[in-house]
Amino acid sequence: MREGSFATYEKTDRSPRADLAGEAAGLRWLGAAEKDGGLSCARVVSASTHRLVEERVFQGVPTREKARRAGAALARTHAAGAAWYGCPPPGWDGAGYAIGRSLTPVVPASAQDGARGWGAACAEWRVMPHVRAVRDDGLVDAGEARLLTRVADRMAAGDFDSPEPALVRAGGHACARIHGDLWAGNLLWAQDGTRAAATGAALIDPMASGGHAETDLAMLQLFGCAYLHDLLAAYDEASPLADGWRERVAIHQLVPVLLHCVLFGADYVGLALSIARRYA
Repeated sequence: MREGSFATYEKTDRSPRADLAGEAAGLRWLGAAEKDGGLSCARVVSASTHRLVEERVFQGVPTREKARRAGAALARTHAAGAAWYGCPPPGWDGAGYAIGRSLTPVVPASAQDGARGWGAACAEWRVMPHVRAVRDDGLVDAGEARLLTRVADRMAAGDFDSPEPALVRAGGHACARIHGDLWAGNLLWAQDGTRAAATGAALIDPMASGGHAETDLAMLQLFGCAYLHDLLAAYDEASPLADGWRERVAIHQLVPVLLHCVLFGADYVGLALSIARRYA
């Protein structure tokens, strides 16, 4: 469709739990970092609970150079920062991001504790809700639920906490401003000559919140991404990652894998338990 002088893309979700205003708020929040070199984002034309209209991102083919531009720009998006782990995008008061019957909650200001690190917030607001869901669905037995809970307990104790990348820390932020669902399908390679070409790619479909920058990078590694090595290398050059980040990739993948268990069933349970055994 077209609106004014530019092409648009319309997304609708008629689910009673849908709230596309949250996705629109996330796009605006992530897009606010563009002025400081952050990744291009699909621009919101209009949004309501069940309908979102965006300026269309014209796609091109991935290249090594685009991946390097995207990696450096993603570092600057993260560096725009957030006020606390799990915080929602400004201007949105929804409970979280609903996909099917699942909910990825955000942490409202009334519930945040600035002294808590990534692991404590992630264990309470992300991991354990999914663990309860897969247990109640019969996807894991009592012993496997205890295994997953042990990992959540270690997360809550801060065993896997680590410093944010250098640019996030330099900005004095509590945590990074993350996309939250950054698999390769939500990173669109830009067509040459378009607005997004300056950063190599553009972001769509966020579940944006305050989070750890390593979570977005882990999600890109979970299902694969073109020229991933180049993207990660450029990110690390622009905003050096904390020592040992490669050993933490899988723990940052646990939440999306558990979400896939909730959404798609038993096919992902083996991977979730494999991650849990590694970190229990």
